[in-house]
Amino acid sequence: MLVRDLITTDGSSISPDTPVGVIIRLLAERGISGVPVIDDDGSLLGMVTEADLLRRLAFDDEPKHGWLRSLFADRDRAADRYARARGSMARDVMTTELLTVTEDTTAEHAAHLLEEHKVRRLPVLRDGRLLGVVTRSDLLRALFSSPADHTAAKPSDCAIRGAITTQMEQEPWASAPYLSFDVTDGIVEFRGFYRSDAARRALAVLAANTPGVVGVVDHATRMPSGNMST
Repeated sequence: MLVRDLITTDGSSISPDTPVGVIIRLLAERGISGVPVIDDDGSLLGMVTEADLLRRLAFDDEPKHGWLRSLFADRDRAADRYARARGSMARDVMTTELLTVTEDTTAEHAAHLLEEHKVRRLPVLRDGRLLGVVTRSDLLRALFSSPADHTAAKPSDCAIRGAITTQMEQEPWASAPYLSFDVTDGIVEFRGFYRSDAARRALAVLAANTPGVVGVVDHATRMPSGNMST
């Protein structure tokens, strides 16, 4: 699925001259965590987020350093922080270094960006102009949009075993030399020893998510501590 299928285009955007008080009310009334800042041509300039606005409160609680320490401080950085914390318009407080996607970005890649960079929304651009945003809640819809095709041919037990083996080879945490498994009528049975409880849970999930698997039975136990270094 592509971002074009999930994009939110509710028209929420502001100009760089929007007062901070108006932005605060906008976020609160619409229940959103951020709003794009665009120019008259629709080009994206930045984003004002809850974190940008909360900086105003946090700034008042920061300790004030003496003159000696100020001699070694990064003055430009301090000036930027002051302007962002005390600014009265969007242009003063907005974040300008943004992650963006296009309408042809996959939902999986957009989700990866949100998770890796700990952000809640991504502006969606076409030729530098804002089309809308895609949020975490938008991407959740992708989890329910592609139901399994129950009419498709059921994979054989051999094919299921091969698929699980391939996935395990691609995951470093799945290395388990003392673990084996069989597949019978779509049921995966693990036997032997796991390296850790975390690996045990992850392998059960890996197997359960493999097409054709109808159940997972775990007969394995955790490897004795004396053999963990193998």
